[in-house]
Amino acid sequence: MPTVLPSAVNEPLRNYQLLTSLVVPRAIAWVSSVSADGVANLAPHSFFTVASTNPPVIAFTSVTEKDTVRNVSATGRFTVSLVTDATWRSANATSINLPPEHDEFAETGTPVEPGSTHDVPRPANSPAHLECTLREIHPVGNCFMVLGDVQAFVLDDAVLDASGRPSVTALAPVAKLGADEWSHLGEVFSEPRPRYQA
Repeated sequence: MPTVLPSAVNEPLRNYQLLTSLVVPRAIAWVSSVSADGVANLAPHSFFTVASTNPPVIAFTSVTEKDTVRNVSATGRFTVSLVTDATWRSANATSINLPPEHDEFAETGTPVEPGSTHDVPRPANSPAHLECTLREIHPVGNCFMVLGDVQAFVLDDAVLDASGRPSVTALAPVAKLGADEWSHLGEVFSEPRPRYQA
């Protein structure tokens, strides 16, 4: 017999634990932003996806209104950087709950470089960045979904294949799972989509 666990709005921790263990693997948005006072912030958010391809719009969700949401709301700008085999420890370090006047780049020793299309710095050790402007923020329950228009795709040449498309094996992304679990890419396989023929 299966275990049936009805969802309950008065049990946010249990809901969080179940959702993050079942909605897996999850891509990680390593979001850099700047406060209205000019303090840089860097934090990983593992509720992250594409909202639209034309125009290119990405979405990430913050569980509660963290510094990232306040900064993006105040300035209208942010960058999402890819978390990889080489950077996941840095990304995890930046999840530390620092007061808003502290800079996670400086506090964790994460190398920093300037943005290409706006003044938001980004982690220099990531091979891919999506520089965004704020489209909208949606409060949803105890969370905030942030939608951003991608202004530029900033990619290291080393992660591009011969056609100029990012190579997933060269990118070597890391995913978030449940609890404190992370996952590497693992085996990559291809299968064409079926096509209907009348």
